[in-house]
Amino acid sequence: MDSRVDDQLVEIRTCGRPTRSGKPCKVRLYGPEIACRTHLTDHERDVAEAYQRGMGLGHRRGWESGQEMCRHEVEQLRDRVRDLERCLDDAHRYHDLDGDQVVEVDGYAYRWCGRSPLRVGDRVELPENWLSRAKNGPGTFQGTVTRLGATFQGELSAIVRRVGAG
Repeated sequence: MDSRVDDQLVEIRTCGRPTRSGKPCKVRLYGPEIACRTHLTDHERDVAEAYQRGMGLGHRRGWESGQEMCRHEVEQLRDRVRDLERCLDDAHRYHDLDGDQVVEVDGYAYRWCGRSPLRVGDRVELPENWLSRAKNGPGTFQGTVTRLGATFQGELSAIVRRVGAG
């Protein structure tokens, strides 16, 4: 028996195995079913269960593989974005402002007017700002040079002095 659903031909199958009365069974079958539950032999039941286990395992493994592929693709995109951000950052990074060295200290840009240039890792004393006042109280505070140059385009505060040797 055939039926049309949205202009597609769909086969409607029935069990068709003889009932006690001798007439064909009219129970509808779906998907890979061979016969209705009443007429399945033990062997056919075992085959159907094995088929279902295989389908379930295949579906699960396919899903896991897809997830792993997506994770890998996301990681590749993150790496690419990181590389592009680094290139863009390097293109806009400046190291000198009116003869003063520009550095980042703990992520914030400052200028250094001292005689010898600062290096990454140098400890410096910084002028008080509204955030340092809220965090550390009034007065200067110390930080570490984390990067040479900066991309910040606003007004830069001057480093008070280098702390320690140098």
